[in-house]
Amino acid sequence: MTQHLPALVTLLAVLLMFGTAFAVGRARGRYGIHAPATSGHPAFERAFRVQMNTLEAALLFLPTLWLAAAYGFAFWAGIAGLAWLAGRIWYALAYLREASRRGAGFALGMLAWVATLLMAVLGLGQAMLAG
Repeated sequence: MTQHLPALVTLLAVLLMFGTAFAVGRARGRYGIHAPATSGHPAFERAFRVQMNTLEAALLFLPTLWLAAAYGFAFWAGIAGLAWLAGRIWYALAYLREASRRGAGFALGMLAWVATLLMAVLGLGQAMLAG
């Protein structure tokens, strides 16, 4: 079961990214922001930034999650992944309400990403040294 945790985290991350895209679409309709515009009402702009920041963070996080999992840290990478998800959800909800309150969720997500990065580096380094 624990070897499947990174896959579960990946699916949940995809759902999170879909959720942020849905929030942007909803904000576009609510505030009359027509594509391709990316500015207008502050609530729309916050939703748009949450989506873009989540996509940017996922681009860094997902490869390190899978490298850590592939090189011997599947369980711990999965646990860090759950923490990353919790941080990103916290970040998104806080940012949507008030941008100045997003810091704690961002910090949790960043710490979780650093954990997967360190596991990936350590696991790959060990594999390269072993032969």
